[in-house]
Amino acid sequence: MVRGILFVLSGPSGVGKGTILDRLMNDFNGIKYSISVTTRKPRKDEKDGIDYFFVSTEKFQEMKREDLFLETACVHGNYYGTPQKYVEHCLSKGEDVILEIDIQGARQIKNKFKDTVYIFLLPPNNKELKNRLKKRNSETLESLKKRLKNADQEISEVNNYDYSIVNDQIEKTVQEIKKVIKKERSLRKE
Repeated sequence: MVRGILFVLSGPSGVGKGTILDRLMNDFNGIKYSISVTTRKPRKDEKDGIDYFFVSTEKFQEMKREDLFLETACVHGNYYGTPQKYVEHCLSKGEDVILEIDIQGARQIKNKFKDTVYIFLLPPNNKELKNRLKKRNSETLESLKKRLKNADQEISEVNNYDYSIVNDQIEKTVQEIKKVIKKERSLRKE
């Protein structure tokens, strides 16, 4: 059996990764989404086990000590990790998997999986990114500034990715990601 393809989607906070993945997963077959574990508090519309697995810092550290993560990162003061068992299981069954992770996690994946496909989602501009973060109504002024400062550093990593896509229109962006997935699948069949 042919091993599945691992896709990594990264981009700064507020760029729309979650929205894009929701749309992609609703109408695109044959790809699994790996739900991350986080110590971040849920936003008002997020559900445990659907958006993230929300855990305490102590539980996260215990899972890390037990080597249960494919990658981990501390982002904006919160821990995030990708459950290793689920991803490995899907890939070994020939199923493609997409991860929504930050640049720290992507670097760790690069060291473990040489044939991963990396997609970076960019905002149309900094003003739009700031507007999107404000619309969440979940950021303090301090956390907003921190996320915008981190965005500049994250965007500087775009050249380390195989593809970069500007998220200026949701449906257009979803279609572009679908094209990437289809292209990579066809390249693996050759």
